[in-house]
Amino acid sequence: MKKKTVLIACGTAVATSTVVAVAIEEAMQERGIPVDVRQCKATEVRSLVDDADIVVATTPVPDDLGKPTFKGLPFLTGIGRDKLLDDIEAALRA
Repeated sequence: MKKKTVLIACGTAVATSTVVAVAIEEAMQERGIPVDVRQCKATEVRSLVDDADIVVATTPVPDDLGKPTFKGLPFLTGIGRDKLLDDIEAALRA
């Protein structure tokens, strides 16, 4: 399978996006999906989305990005985390 690019956006592209990045990298590795995870600020998403297969954001981002976009809050709360990982996997396999 070709490596997929996951763009992860948060407010400052530091702490929160790092937590999400590690979780996605580990989970997708376990599921056999090679990913390239890139972190950015929410304000940078529109300029970086063309190179991404999906977007995961812990803060609001535009709705019209043209790529599957997921709300990353479950990575911080734990609530709905497994379902979100399943949804991300499905989008990356599509």
